[in-house]
Formats: sequence, structure tokens, C-alpha cells
Amino acid sequence: MELKRKTIAKVIVVAFVFNLVVMGAGAWIAYQEAPPIPERVVGPDGETIVTDEQIRDGKKSFQKNGLMNHGSILGNGAYYGADYTADALELKTRYMRSYYAEERYGTAYDSLASAEQAAVNDVVKADLEGEYGGGPIEYSAAELYAHEQVREVYVERYHEGSHERGVPEGMIETEEDARNFADFAMWTAWFSHTDRPGGEHSYTNDWPYEPAAGNDATGAAMTWSVIAMVLLVGGAGGGIWLYKAVDLPEPSAEGISVPEPGDVSVFPSQRSALRFVPVAAGLFLAQVLLGGLLAHFYIERAGFFGVERIFGVHILQLLPFAMAKTWHIDLGILWIAATWLGAGLFLPPLLTGHEPKRQSTYIDGLLVAIVVVTVGGLGGIWLGANGYLDGQLWWLLGNEGLEYLEVGKVWQVGLLVGFGLWAVLSIRGLKPMLDREQPFGLAHMILYAGGSIALLFTAGFFFTPDTNIAVTEFWRWWVVHMWVEGAFEFFIVAIVGLTLVSMNLLERKSAEKAVMLQALLVMSTGVIGVSHHYWWVGMPDMWVPIGSVFSTLELIPLVFILYEAIGQYRAMTETGGFTYKLPFMFIVASGVWNFVGAGVLGFFINLPLINYYEHGTYLTVGHAHAAMFGAFGFLALGMVTYMLQLSIKPERWDASWLRGAFWCWNVGLALMVFVSVLPVGFLQLEAAFTGSYAAARSVAFYEQPLVQTLFWARLPGDTLIIVGTALYAADLVRKRFVLRQSEDDPSVDDMAVAEGVLSDD
Repeated sequence: MELKRKTIAKVIVVAFVFNLVVMGAGAWIAYQEAPPIPERVVGPDGETIVTDEQIRDGKKSFQKNGLMNHGSILGNGAYYGADYTADALELKTRYMRSYYAEERYGTAYDSLASAEQAAVNDVVKADLEGEYGGGPIEYSAAELYAHEQVREVYVERYHEGSHERGVPEGMIETEEDARNFADFAMWTAWFSHTDRPGGEHSYTNDWPYEPAAGNDATGAAMTWSVIAMVLLVGGAGGGIWLYKAVDLPEPSAEGISVPEPGDVSVFPSQRSALRFVPVAAGLFLAQVLLGGLLAHFYIERAGFFGVERIFGVHILQLLPFAMAKTWHIDLGILWIAATWLGAGLFLPPLLTGHEPKRQSTYIDGLLVAIVVVTVGGLGGIWLGANGYLDGQLWWLLGNEGLEYLEVGKVWQVGLLVGFGLWAVLSIRGLKPMLDREQPFGLAHMILYAGGSIALLFTAGFFFTPDTNIAVTEFWRWWVVHMWVEGAFEFFIVAIVGLTLVSMNLLERKSAEKAVMLQALLVMSTGVIGVSHHYWWVGMPDMWVPIGSVFSTLELIPLVFILYEAIGQYRAMTETGGFTYKLPFMFIVASGVWNFVGAGVLGFFINLPLINYYEHGTYLTVGHAHAAMFGAFGFLALGMVTYMLQLSIKPERWDASWLRGAFWCWNVGLALMVFVSVLPVGFLQLEAAFTGSYAAARSVAFYEQPLVQTLFWARLPGDTLIIVGTALYAADLVRKRFVLRQSEDDPSVDDMAVAEGVLSDD
């Protein structure tokens, strides 16, 4: 079966419209079905305990103080501290038991006989059962007592500080703000155990697992987990049939002429694009150093190898976990994005032989703008979290406090404008190709991929700190998941295709067909696949079957991407003299880690029954690191290697340091994920199965000797990653002095591949 490019393009449009309809309808439903914020919570005598304003103020306190990068809410966020929903629910049931034990038996709950404890347990469950019928929430006397106790616990923890929990003093500035945060956490606990009107389970599908509150996995979680496994086998078979049935070019080194680096001229705009690399490398180095500190925080919650005993100050007070985690995440996104932006501006002259007037000046200006936004955004996070920005400035210029979307809204606008400027500069550079090809051509694909990253980013502007947390999470995952499983994957296949064409290894039309087919598979699964993030955050249960199906199918395009990468590498290296072997090693590594991290680990943790107990544990940490750094980071580093090899004097090219960094990163990431992170995650999964979700996320779990040993076992892997990054940064400094001079007046005749690309129909 031979599919034409035009046919695939039409199918992509249909898939895009289908995705838009499904997710657009989902957005409307999200507003209708989000857990209600009642005007009041009242006690047995009708006295107002909590108002809706206090709950909203508590959400603001949660975001302003970066608590989502210390612990998590509804399972989303950082895993260092407690999950506030599960923690509040566990504390609520504990204090309710204490209340009834004292009221009925005049003694502490732990002192009761087993039969008496069982009787108290039944009363607590009965108190928590029932559905919300509108109006104020009516507390029993036990619930009122529990709520008041949780408020004081949160004041003690998050205002006064708790170094054994890794909470610095004054994390929340005032007692009132800490109590409001407790009100917000208790509201999420309330809708986690309260049934939807007319339903048989809570707003969160009975998550988190808390036997004391009657929360357990639903039948749908089991049923759709089985269906997902069956679907994986069927989908894999269908995918293999599709891949074999469609006539696509096989990578081959026979009869090709790969341009040598010395045969390709360097344009001024390419030298400017190359300046993105050292900036990104600096961000990368800062990120991995912070990552090492974050890993150590799980061992010494307020110290760093005894430094506090020497200087008399806890590093936790100087650089709290939440701040370090926020910067760690943002730096990771920024260095990968900066590298991709540079690569996207470096490749067009290679393909077109075209150098627009003042292109290099504009690229330099874009880099300056990105540096300003980066410094402003990271600095604003610190200022906002430390109370230096009053009023609404804390989330406009400071720390919006949502994982992956931490920087203030103004800086987010700056990043969005930066993407727009990049698109304009890319259009200028690719104009000769854009003018000659169809709208489904390779140059257009690059713009679509980059544009989709920017487009999805706009979903982050659909909420404010006053927005219901369930709706906030709905839109946040549009940005985060659709980036990772949609736009970024699209960009990967497009940029690899463009690179193959620039190496003269594939005809442009052949690369276009391969890119479009893989993009179709990514779009058909990854966009709606975001719905597996909606199972436990307060969205309706319709997302359980939808998320199960599409999350399972997300594995299929990743298999194809890996297969293509390995096939390309074999073809390029079969003659033994392939010039660009090292860049392709990075591309193959990207495909392998993408398959392992996003594919295998992603499929496992996204089975509904597993995800119910695993959601927000170290298994997610393993998935995230393997997928983000392994897939997207290695692709970025591979593009850097290719850019450097073309830009350095051929006789001075030395790949030894980069090759050493490559193996440090791969071995270090493998050690970190498989020796430390995943074993901790499986132990957490067991703790959740046998106890409760709150127990699996507790400090007591992390302080177990075996878990602490596994945390120490992460040190070799983290060290190798840091060494590799330092080696990479040092190599960039070294290579800075052996760069080739750019052509003052380049033309298409200076390029080894441009004429063939432009004439290829």
C-alpha cells in the first residue's frame, strides 16, 4: 500500500479536528463537573467554620509559597513532602477516631480493644459517607474537631517549620495563611470522600486509597486496566501491519554522498544560532547541580554533608527544597527549549543556501530576549516566594506556583513572544523551501511542530489563582502532557527528518512522508492521552475509559520512532566511515530512552489500577527523568553535536570529550533510574497496597533503612550525570576557540546539499 503525502496530510487534519472536538468538549465538561466550592462550611450548631473565600485564599497560599514543589495536591506536584489531599484526609480520619474514642469510651483510640476500635471506625466511615446535595457543607462534631486540629498541625508545620519534614521556618509567612492552606487541603480531602450527586463514588473516583475513610479502587479501574492490556496487544499488531503495509523509504547508505563538514559553509546566522548552545549548557549545568542537592535532601532533610554543623545554618533555610525543585524543573525546560530553538535556526541555511538580510542580528536579539526572560522568571520566582511582591504581582511577576508553569504570567507571555519571534525567523530562513513545497512539506512541518508548542502553551493563560483547582489542573495538563506526548514528539520526528535531509541521506519528499506518518500516530494518541491525568483530580469518570485507551496507544508511535532511529543508525554506520556517527548516537539514545521512559514506564504507571496506588510516587519520578532527559535532552544534545561538527575547523574536530559525556549521561541515567529511583517506587507501591496512600508518601516511609540505602545508591548515577554535564560545558569552552569563520556573502553554491533539496520535488 502506497500512501501519498497529500493523503496523509488530509488524515492528519481529520485527526486534529477530532482531537479538538473531544478536548474542547472536555473543557466545557470540566467547568460543569468540577467539585463545588461551597459558600460555607458549618458546624453542628450552624456556626460558619470556613468560607469559600478562605478556601480560595488557601489555594493562593499554596501556589504563592511554592508548596506544589514541596509536596503535591491530588497527587500532582513534588514527592518530597506529603500529598496534601491524602495527608488532610488521613489526619481527618485520625482526629475523628480520637474524638469518638474519647466521647464514647473516655480514652485514646489506641487504648481501645479491637472490637471498640472497629465500632469507632464504622462511625467515622458513616460520618464521611454520602453525597453533596448543595448548599453549605455540614460538619459533624467529630469533623469540626478534626478540621480545627488539622489547622493547628499546618500552622506548626508550614509556618513554624519542621526540619525533620524538610519544611523551612516561615515557609508560609503568617498563621492565618497557614490556616487558609489547611482549609484548602481539607476541602480537597472533603471532595475526595464525598460522592458526586447521583454517583457511586467520590469526585476523585475514590482516590486517594484510604481504608479508614472508605476510599478504595473502583471497579472501573480494574476493568479498564484489563482492557488496556488487551488493547496494547491488539494495537501493537495493528501498528506493525500499518508500518509494513505503508510504502516508506528504507534508510540506506548505498550510493549516497554525505557532505563532509569542510564542504559546507557556515553562514553568519548559523554562528549566531550556535550562541544558544553555551547559554543552554550553563542552564543545564545549574539544573544537574540542583538535582544532586534535591536527591540528597531525601537523606538529610535539613543538611548537606554536615555543612550546617560547620557554619551553623541549615541549607534548607538558605535554599528550600521547593525553591531548588522549582528552578530544577524550569532550568530543564529552558535549556532543552533554548537548544531546540538554536537548532531550528541553524538548519535552514544548510538546506536552502539562503541568508536573509540581518538574520544573524535578529537571532542575537532573540537570544538576548530569552536570557532576559530566563533571568527575570527565575529571579521573580525567588522574589514572589519570599514575599517581596505584593498584591497580584506575586503570580504576575513572581512564582505562579504550579509545577512546570512556575514562572509568573508576565514571563510566560515573554516566552510566548519568544516562540513567535523564533517562528518569524524560521520562516525567513526557510522561505525558499516554503515557497516551493506544498503545505505538508518538511519546512512547513517544522513550523507546525514549533507552532504547536507555542499554541499549547496558551492553555496556561486560561486560569488564575482564583480558579477551581480541578479546572486549573485540567488546563495545566494541556500544556504539560500535550507538550511531552504531542508537540515535543512531533518536533522530534520533524527535526530528525530535517537533519537526514541536510546530510543528503534522504530525499526531501521521502522524509516528509515518514515524518507525516509518525506525526499522525503521535497526534492520534498523545493529545487525547492527556486524559489519564484527569482520573483523580476531580474530573468525571468518563475520562477513565478514554484515558485508558489513548494512554495505551501512546506506546505505538514510540516503538516506530525507536525502530526508525536504530534502522537509520545501522544504515549510516554499515560502511564504517560515516562522518556524523556521534550525533546519530545521541539520536538513537533519544529513541531508546523515549521508548523506555515514555513508552514502557509510561504504559505501566498509566494502567488505571496501578495509577490509583502509584500516582505521585517514585515510579513517576523514574518515568519523568527517563522520558524528559532521556528523550528530549538527548535529542537536543545530538543536535548540538551536529551543529558543532559543522561549525568547527575539520582538522581541529575532537569528539572525545563529547563521547565521554555521552556515556556518562547514559550510564548515570540508567544507574539513577534502575538502581535507585524505580526500586524506591516499587517499595512505595507496596506500602500503598498494604497500608494507605498517605503511608506511602510519609516521612516514616522515606526514613526506612532500605529506602535510605536506595537513596544513597543514587549517588553514583547523579555524579556521572554531573560529571558528564561539566565535561560537556568545558568542551564547549574549548571548542569556542576553533570555530570556522562564516561566509561574508554566502550563496547557494557554497552549500553541499541546498541545490538538491530545492530541486527535489
